[in-house]
Amino acid sequence: MLTPEKALADLAAYFAPERTAPGMREALRRMIPIAELEPPGVEAIEDLTLPGPSEPIPVRVWRPFDAADNGAGLVYFHGGGFVIGDIDTHAPLCQRLAAASGVRVASVGYRKAPEHAFPAAVNDALAAFDAIQDGALARHGFDADRLAVGGDSAGGNLAAVIAQHRKGKLAFQLLLYPLLQLVEIERADQPWQEGPLLSREVLSRIRHTYLRSPDDVRDVRVSPLLADDLKGVAPAFILAAELDPLLNEGAAYADRLAAFGVPVERVVFNTVPHGFLNMTRILPQAVDAIVQAAKALDKGLV
Repeated sequence: MLTPEKALADLAAYFAPERTAPGMREALRRMIPIAELEPPGVEAIEDLTLPGPSEPIPVRVWRPFDAADNGAGLVYFHGGGFVIGDIDTHAPLCQRLAAASGVRVASVGYRKAPEHAFPAAVNDALAAFDAIQDGALARHGFDADRLAVGGDSAGGNLAAVIAQHRKGKLAFQLLLYPLLQLVEIERADQPWQEGPLLSREVLSRIRHTYLRSPDDVRDVRVSPLLADDLKGVAPAFILAAELDPLLNEGAAYADRLAAFGVPVERVVFNTVPHGFLNMTRILPQAVDAIVQAAKALDKGLV
């Protein structure tokens, strides 16, 4: 019988030092059916592509039952340290967000390292958002005036980057335990440095794999926490996990947004690790957390 402890240990093995990127990706795909409950149903799911900087960008769209008439839509970027994860591994999370919020969700399959180092993921994320903002998903009910960006972990990083670089073109940002900087791997005054899915070693591997040069760490497209000016950035909801090495930087980003007059709400879920939203079968709190995030999304796109 698979216990929560055994499942978390298996999840942690994704990032074992001996694993290659393809091996980690396959391990994650195998684990998702074990870690996830079946999400609530939606009216329609469709796979399509958008034009990208060098190749078409895959996108999956979820249209919930009773989708909002105002054309509200979320452009979502999956987590996985810019190395693993894809539309399929984060499909249950996206479907739950759509079902609980009534907001259409488009999940973007951006290019990943090491095959495609920075800034490939950022360029794909911006291209996908721009295409949707220009009406590429209009037939699916997405309204350019009612768009949000969102993502978990590395995907939250991409969402924050888009919110900074496309001021005035989106209405809301949904940041789920976002990775907001790669300058400091050893977090100062961080109460939780090691977790089953994220640790100092994993963060070091992400930095080494994702970046072309050590100088890239201070590029605000890598570390959006370092941006000089956040005035005019879209309102944000930041979801945090207590047992997460990223806990303090999420709090710091919330404080910086507020200092620039950006409406921001931050909620911390206790006794759960980074990545817990993909563990609905293992950690029941994940379902409640996703519903709370979905309600914030719906409210932010009214």
